Amino acid sequence: MKQGKRQESEKRRSRDRYITFRVTEKERAQIDKRMVQAGMNNRRAYLLKMATEGSVVNIELDSVKNMVRLLSNATNNINQIAKRVNTTDNFYKDDLAEIRLQYEQIWGQTKEILRELATL
Repeated sequence: MKQGKRQESEKRRSRDRYITFRVTEKERAQIDKRMVQAGMNNRRAYLLKMATEGSVVNIELDSVKNMVRLLSNATNNINQIAKRVNTTDNFYKDDLAEIRLQYEQIWGQTKEILRELATL
């Protein structure tokens, strides 16, 4: 008789589908920690809210890798210019133009990364 009542009760529920998954103890602890940080004390409610309203941030690192490349190039060029200036006691306009160009490229890449982050 209990099983019949249970089936009737499940028919009336609006949430009539089950989703189950396994986690490690470490993953469960992390879920519980984040649940508390979110100010929630009901794991089921937390997981449901995260699954239906949460978001996953996926950042493409190509723009960051390009930024690192630009910074590396600029650093190398500045070091070469510094060695030449120390050797010859001369600083050339072309050196300054090169530094300015690389500075503008770095700022352009920085703005692109910030635009990408703003759309997340």
